Amino acid sequence: QVQLVESGGGLVQAGGSLRLSCAVSGRTFSSNGVGWFRQAPGKEREFLATISWSGRNATYEESLEGRFSIARDNVKNAVDLQMYGLQPEDTAVYYCATTQMGGGRWTGEYWGQGTQVTVSS
Repeated sequence: QVQLVESGGGLVQAGGSLRLSCAVSGRTFSSNGVGWFRQAPGKEREFLATISWSGRNATYEESLEGRFSIARDNVKNAVDLQMYGLQPEDTAVYYCATTQMGGGRWTGEYWGQGTQVTVSS
């Protein structure tokens, strides 16, 4: 009953900005909200940010250094991730997912298909 579809990925120059969108239909009672994750080549999945279903609470991975912003778009029924100051190391497949907290970590429950973000140097 939950479906998430990412969009907005593409090629961007270093230092540039990009906004990703996660269209969400349905929800689960077991999740806190919707978040964004990424997986770079040869690396493990990394948590980026999550926002509660209410839209009142957002949590960010500290290593992002304030470069990413998550927000709920009620018009589009979506959760967007605004990224700026992108660097080549940000290149990855970006996924959105319903999020759960467990063991002190944010993890995904239901996942979208992912969208590729490539940052050129």
